[in-house]
Amino acid sequence: LEMSVNAMSMLAGTTSSDLEQGRVLQLLNMVTPEELMDIDEYQEICEDVREECEKYGTVEGLEIPRPSGGSRMSAGVGKIFVKYDKPESAQKALRALAGRKFADRTVVVTFFGEEYFDVKAW
Repeated sequence: LEMSVNAMSMLAGTTSSDLEQGRVLQLLNMVTPEELMDIDEYQEICEDVREECEKYGTVEGLEIPRPSGGSRMSAGVGKIFVKYDKPESAQKALRALAGRKFADRTVVVTFFGEEYFDVKAW
């Protein structure tokens, strides 16, 4: 199972030649809406993710959408978006993070369009 999740992440990240060189990653299966509702837990998650992602390059942006208005199904909730300064850093992070465990969940990583990140279109 671990290998197949890693393989899925790699395949998802390489289906488009445009995205293959991207600087933005989408991390899936790392957080739950419940975890994001608590402000202290949310800030701790942000710090942990930034610290881990900076091992692979300079992080220019980190977005972890939170539930709003009492709804747990707000746009992007449960996803984490990381923008690197260089595509090489994003590729290195994708290879390193895909298939890893975070809070006993297997992380899935794909590239995400930079233009969507910039306008917060999750």
